[in-house]
Amino acid sequence: MEKIDNLDRRILDIIMHNARIPSKDVAVVCGVSRAAIHQRIQRLIDMKVITGSGYHVDPKVLGYSTCTYIGVNLERGAMYRDVVPELEKIPEIVECHFTTGPYTMLIKLYARDNQHLMDLLNNKIQMIHGVTGTETLISLDHSIAREIPTNYVK
Repeated sequence: MEKIDNLDRRILDIIMHNARIPSKDVAVVCGVSRAAIHQRIQRLIDMKVITGSGYHVDPKVLGYSTCTYIGVNLERGAMYRDVVPELEKIPEIVECHFTTGPYTMLIKLYARDNQHLMDLLNNKIQMIHGVTGTETLISLDHSIAREIPTNYVK
């Protein structure tokens, strides 16, 4: 894998905080040309350092007021590969992790309310072949949301 240098890190630091910032503004801050910024960003995309782009949507505005983390236990850890495609069919699930510790998997989902959450648990997640148990943790507040630091040296 190619190395990223201090300029790449500076660019990442800027665009991670404001993905809609014009390239010309990034160029001014970094002291390079707009073309150099475009080339660097494209290289970072090609290297898969930058893996996506888009907008973040507030689930609460869409009516999903309950954020929940669910620890899922499976009959066997190897069933993970079979369970994930079933979880992908549930649009309210926004993250899924294969984990160590007390759970085989940890998923994050949004529900409209507790009744919706109960339906998702009882009629969808717990009905998946291989799921032996779940533990539900409801998020009361979202305090930190950020990207990993770039370790840009100023």
